[in-house]
Amino acid sequence: MPEVFISVDVETAGPAPCAHPLLSLGACLVDDPRRMFYAELRPLTSEVDPAALAISGLDLDALAAEGLPPAEAMTRFSSWVGEVTPPGGRPVFVAFNAPFDWMFVADYFRRFDLPNPFGHAALDIKALFMGATGEPWERTSFSAVAGRLGLDPELPHHALQDALIQAEVFRRLLAMLPNPSPDPNEERMR
Repeated sequence: MPEVFISVDVETAGPAPCAHPLLSLGACLVDDPRRMFYAELRPLTSEVDPAALAISGLDLDALAAEGLPPAEAMTRFSSWVGEVTPPGGRPVFVAFNAPFDWMFVADYFRRFDLPNPFGHAALDIKALFMGATGEPWERTSFSAVAGRLGLDPELPHHALQDALIQAEVFRRLLAMLPNPSPDPNEERMR
């Protein structure tokens, strides 16, 4: 089953989906970043962590007036994932600090009774970088990884722009990896 790597990023009003709303969602294909998705969501609650809101610069009042209803945003996202994943393909959620982004996306799919096209898994770029380079966890911040890969170490904290940047980080990291060894079962079958 061919894997389709999809870079995903979210901006939220705080650290926990049970308390804080998902505010924006951006995604792009890793191999074709021109194929992208972006939505700003109407907040489900007004509970915010001011520090989180300051990072994204999103305005809750503006989103309440102009954001998509969350169920509609997630339905559109699910449809987009289906459109960019060829028949027989498997979409793979890729993010920098994937546990954070994935938990919001998974929670919102669940809240609105939509199947999660990514299942219960996500590929974390930080962890892949650590495994590929042998760097300790403390050296897997975005700025450290981006700098090592020759990219700008700053993120704009706009979900789509961050997803596009993450896709480039992931592509460069994949290029560093050795080619996988052949499957031993495949050799026996020849």
